[in-house]
Amino acid sequence: MNWALANRDLLVELTWQHVWVSAVCILLGFALALPVGWFAYAANRSPRRPMRQLSGGVLSIGSILYTIPSLPLLVILPSLLGLPWLSVLSIVIALTVYAFAIMVRSVADALRSVPPMVLDSATACGYSRTQRALTVTLPLAGPVMLASLRVVSVSTVSLLSIGALTGVRNLGSLFTNGYNRDFTTEIATGIVLTVIVALVFDAIIVASGRLLMPWSRVVRAGGGE
Repeated sequence: MNWALANRDLLVELTWQHVWVSAVCILLGFALALPVGWFAYAANRSPRRPMRQLSGGVLSIGSILYTIPSLPLLVILPSLLGLPWLSVLSIVIALTVYAFAIMVRSVADALRSVPPMVLDSATACGYSRTQRALTVTLPLAGPVMLASLRVVSVSTVSLLSIGALTGVRNLGSLFTNGYNRDFTTEIATGIVLTVIVALVFDAIIVASGRLLMPWSRVVRAGGGE
């Protein structure tokens, strides 16, 4: 505790670095996964076999991306993209790839979870394709996407710590510095702060879901009766 108080400025700096990089990666991953996952979902519903095969290929690419080991990816990205070794951009790109890989299949699965009869009813009521997508499909698929986004946030906050091994400062720097100095207090402080950041992100996502999708609470309440 005394060490943490004496180094609070450093801890605030590293925590803020960890927070904003994680937030950017989570948002970018979701923003990229939503249209790609929607395309895979729509292609899978196509009567044409090549489109359905394309849908499976897109989802398979997402799965393959997630199997790439994180540390080698962080090491080779600067060379591949011509970025400096200590570039935060390389970390953002790598973690965005992982966030996208998790979310893209979840988006497609969430959209497939919407009952076809609901979509048919919306069409029968005169909804256009765009209106049906925005006011029926997306809201009903939202809770499943939200659950996946929570997984992405925890994964991103955790993986970002590995970036310290490439020299990019974040809470992972407390692990590497503490290990090099054989200083357990610094390592423990890094673990605690990383867990706190992950819990805060999760709480924000849950609160946002309740605010933007209040109907999901009604559905869960109704299902429990």
